[in-house]
Amino acid sequence: MVVLVSVVLLAFVFDPLTPLLYLSFTVLITFLFGKVGMKKWCIRFVPFFIIAFGYVWTTTIFSNPPSNTSFVTYAKLGPFEITDYGLNTGLALGLRVLCFAALSLMFILTTDTTKFMLSLIQQCKLPPKLAYGILAGYQFLPLLKDEFTIIRNAHRIRGVHWEKGIKGRIQLLKKYTIPLLASAIRKAERTAIAMESKGFTGSRDRTFYHELKVSGKDMLFFLLMVGIFIISKYVSETI
Repeated sequence: MVVLVSVVLLAFVFDPLTPLLYLSFTVLITFLFGKVGMKKWCIRFVPFFIIAFGYVWTTTIFSNPPSNTSFVTYAKLGPFEITDYGLNTGLALGLRVLCFAALSLMFILTTDTTKFMLSLIQQCKLPPKLAYGILAGYQFLPLLKDEFTIIRNAHRIRGVHWEKGIKGRIQLLKKYTIPLLASAIRKAERTAIAMESKGFTGSRDRTFYHELKVSGKDMLFFLLMVGIFIISKYVSETI
């Protein structure tokens, strides 16, 4: 909920300073309270930084200031003109993208998947069938990666050689897809049987071993993030 509210608030901001301040606070909170490794976070953040940089330079170069707006020209490259309007607009878009990325990483890197799905069931009344189906599918992804590694190593041990070019890639795709699909079907059947044997029917009227509730820390975190946005916006308006 904090991430969604923050994204909605940032969507109505068009100056570069507010998202810059909010991004700084978000990153600081992630490292201080999220127990997230610097290297792990940076590796995932770099692609978003590249996307944001693309927003900045394309908007700066190709934006046309409104006719009724006064602007300052910083540089002129042939038909392209770098103005303060284009630069501010590009920085606002790029920093907003980085804010969205930082909020998403804070959520992904600090949230337990199982507890998150249980919370959606208990707090947001998400249908158990849908929630447990999503959770089971998410848990299958690491298993499919392991299966892929096993199949690839088996091919290497047996000295299987693939043709180069498009034909070889299509052949390689077939050799990997069919075993992975068969393995996924077997795992899905075993999971379904296990859930039925434990009495899972998808009914809402069920008890939970882990009961998740909204605590005071959750409300404090919500107020902190909203307060940071208000402060960032205020500072941006006053400077």
